Amino acid sequence: MHDPAQLRHKIRAQRRALTPQLQQMHGQAMGKILTATNLFRNSNRIAVYVEHDGEMGVTHLISRILSHGKRCYLPVLRPMLPNRLWFSEYRPGDRLIQNRYGIIEPDIRRRRPVAAWALDLVLVPLVAFDATGNRIGMGAGFYDRTFAYLTSRNRWRKPKLIGIAHKLQQLDLIQNNYWDIPLDGVVTEECWHRS
Repeated sequence: MHDPAQLRHKIRAQRRALTPQLQQMHGQAMGKILTATNLFRNSNRIAVYVEHDGEMGVTHLISRILSHGKRCYLPVLRPMLPNRLWFSEYRPGDRLIQNRYGIIEPDIRRRRPVAAWALDLVLVPLVAFDATGNRIGMGAGFYDRTFAYLTSRNRWRKPKLIGIAHKLQQLDLIQNNYWDIPLDGVVTEECWHRS
């Protein structure tokens, strides 16, 4: 059994070691795979993160989302409920600010954020994943707490959660915890892994 803290450190170092050119190539290849899926085509409200710390680059996806006539949302730390996320619609030219972790997010004073259940598809950053939809995140649990309500739903499960990662972030097996929210799939620069 691998220690999650050691795995985080090792894989984060590996993804940070990728050159900017390789990061961009991987992000563009992943974007082509993602936008060809029915899940993307059938989603209108799509949340995407702003890459940080070597995460798979997704910034170019914003223009793809908007060019397909869809609405794009970015995560925002929820000030009144610690360790949870809101999602604020993003439009080109919107002001972005740094949150307490140094991650860029929309200024919610400009556009009111929405709850997670109002979205169709959320692209989730991760440190590691396995083929069954388990993931290791950064360790703070923001996404797990935000989407915990999905575990109590039998029918209407919205939004779909898709992990975005470099192929090098895939592990054979991740031992999940009871609070971990599984992904509906993961897209890498090579392929679409459906959970």
